Amino acid sequence: MASKQTQQTQLQQQKQKAESEADKIKEYIANIHYSDRYADDEYEYRHVILPKPLFKMIPKTYFNPDDPGVLRLLSEAEWRGIGITQSLGWEHYEVHAPEPHVLLFRRSKNFDSQQAAQQVQAYELQSRDKAAGAAKNARKK
Repeated sequence: MASKQTQQTQLQQQKQKAESEADKIKEYIANIHYSDRYADDEYEYRHVILPKPLFKMIPKTYFNPDDPGVLRLLSEAEWRGIGITQSLGWEHYEVHAPEPHVLLFRRSKNFDSQQAAQQVQAYELQSRDKAAGAAKNARKK
């Protein structure tokens, strides 16, 4: 009987610890700093500063094997997975070893217009395919 009660107590403590860790992570993510954007002729840039406690929680596989304290370049899925939120088109393009918790991002200056053109093209293709399918079905009847 005492054993079952001890197990329940341990499970409850584990649950509380997990909830506490989740709350800390949410707090760290809320404290990610996003710089204003700046640009050159080709790209717009921004840097993202991770709170150091969040940086310490990043999986070891995200770090450069040759320099374990420095992140490697992360894919979009990876940087989004650690809590960074940005609009589409940003790429993690550079690391700065003296400040490894600062991630540098860039995207094409005309990304928004490129994306809009791609969406229009996809819509036109979809509409054309629907029309072709409707015409084919009409011939079958």
